[in-house]
Amino acid sequence: MCGIAGFFGKGGADKVRAMCDLMAHRGPDDFDMRESAGFAIGQRRLSINDLAGGRQPLTDPSGKLVLVCNGEIYNYPELRAKYEAQGYAFKTRSDSEIVLPLYLEYGEKCVEKLRGMFGFALWDSEKRRLLLARDHMGQKPVFYATGADGSFAFASEPKAILATGIVPREVDMEALWHYMSLRYLPDDRSLFRGVVKLPAAHYAVWEDGRIRTERYWHLATFEPKRTGTAEELTDELEALLLDTVKLHLLSDVPVATFLSGGIDSSLVTAMTAKIAGKPFDTFSIGVKDQDLSELPWAEIVAKQYGLNWIHEIAEPDVIGTIPEMIHHMDEPADPFGVGVFLVSRLAAKHDKVVLSGDGGDENFAGYDRFAGQKLARLYGLIPGFLRRGVLGPMIGLVPESFGYKSLAGKLRWLNDVGGHARSDGEAYARSMSVLRFTQEEKERLFTDKAKAQIGNADSVGKILAFFEDGSATEHLDKMLYTDLMTRMPDQLLAISDRMSMAHSIEIRPPLIDYRVTEFAASLPCNLKLKGRDRGLKWLLRQVAARYLPRELIDRKKQGFGFPIARWLRSDLKDFQQRLFKQSRFVELGLFNQEAIDRLVAEHVGGKADHNFRLWMLINLEIWHRQCIEGKTPGEMKDFIASLR
Repeated sequence: MCGIAGFFGKGGADKVRAMCDLMAHRGPDDFDMRESAGFAIGQRRLSINDLAGGRQPLTDPSGKLVLVCNGEIYNYPELRAKYEAQGYAFKTRSDSEIVLPLYLEYGEKCVEKLRGMFGFALWDSEKRRLLLARDHMGQKPVFYATGADGSFAFASEPKAILATGIVPREVDMEALWHYMSLRYLPDDRSLFRGVVKLPAAHYAVWEDGRIRTERYWHLATFEPKRTGTAEELTDELEALLLDTVKLHLLSDVPVATFLSGGIDSSLVTAMTAKIAGKPFDTFSIGVKDQDLSELPWAEIVAKQYGLNWIHEIAEPDVIGTIPEMIHHMDEPADPFGVGVFLVSRLAAKHDKVVLSGDGGDENFAGYDRFAGQKLARLYGLIPGFLRRGVLGPMIGLVPESFGYKSLAGKLRWLNDVGGHARSDGEAYARSMSVLRFTQEEKERLFTDKAKAQIGNADSVGKILAFFEDGSATEHLDKMLYTDLMTRMPDQLLAISDRMSMAHSIEIRPPLIDYRVTEFAASLPCNLKLKGRDRGLKWLLRQVAARYLPRELIDRKKQGFGFPIARWLRSDLKDFQQRLFKQSRFVELGLFNQEAIDRLVAEHVGGKADHNFRLWMLINLEIWHRQCIEGKTPGEMKDFIASLR
């Protein structure tokens, strides 16, 4: 795993060195760079394959091609054998080097031959052409920007591009508008105006001062559906997963696993144990709140397979951790990221490479909101006057417990999603924003000045663009496809990458390998979702039942989390009120103070659970001071301490 950077323009070498220094956490083992035909290109290296000889940048035998690559190419052994038979002279044993002969044969289409997680840049000095590419599912990031003077920069993280000075530190207001509803930055957006994100499954070619992008892979296997008995399809899925996990174990350093205690990470860990045939490290994080901790289940799996179980009870200062998380995210921190951040910090004391269970829920329908959409559909059939005049007010009387998936929260979700949408697509889009900021909430929060800058940005349209594009026809498949094309690369995998790389840990998630995703898409929907709880990701559970105790398979899905809703009414109540009294977004005329005050008052007063909205607002205040104004994480920690 690495951090890559490049710059075309005045002072390129110095700029690339500075960019890579900012990303030293992505590759603490080595740094090197090269200048070729006016383009400076460099890499910070985390040594995993070919420890002694795999230093980058890499060049082809002619020296005309220069490559830096972040990630792992899992099918490189078979590709390497092909080119060695043709007489290609490899210089290293690095998996990344395979990109060079592929480019010589296929040009920019070389990305179609790769199986892995990658973000790479290949400079063709003879053609003066730069190829940027990102893997199928978006596991590894690539950002770029063009300066007013014709300069060009790319990097694994936005902060490195901002450090070059070719674009100003300004908020992309349309990106912010979408973020408030979606919890992620869609398409090619970043929160910085002028810093562009290369979308998953895309490559970009920069040539003659212009850039063009193209999608090279589509998830197009939802139809026709696979046939066969449930037992036969379970066998097929098990064989595919074993093969995929085996590929993900290719490494010259030991490979460990994350073990949350849920089905996905437990299955990956169990399969790793079957393949490895010997003990390895596995890492777990728990919390003091017993209703949120899954450590007992992780312990069962670790003992079953005789693993080196390394775990700890997290007692995090969640608010105090935000500045460091934002520094690595270049975005507001997400509560999900806290767990990844903490378990990666634990793993970094022992290992460099860790397999995770990311992707199981998105590929195989593991979230209860997938089943909840059926209820929302039925609820929407109730006449509007009954929903608005009777059911809605009754639901409003249910007291909020501020606990994980509270009854009041579920009922209000149902009332909001089922009662406001005119179509299945709109209902699903609504479900993405109902706990954050719906269109109505954003209309109250953003000022007229801010909305004038944003224009007619449509966050619902970002969901409908995939839900209704025809790639999937069944309702469940439409939801899964939309998640895989949006939330997966732009939120979950982004968090996984940056929170692990904050501690120089490479996460490899076998369940989101694109071949697994294609297989899952082709499964009949009734083998993915058979109802709530035990019916979620049904076929994956059948595979897991061959490796894990039945009581783990059958228990209700829990998830890792912190009681942030309760903290915002107790320990963090005064902090948030003091912070919002000096809101940067209010000072800049972007947010309405009254809208923020209402959310705080309703949450603290027990009227409604606004913890997701308040968390976003708290993080934005810290993000703006840190990433726009240039405050350091240390300065922000002191600022936070002064408000507590």
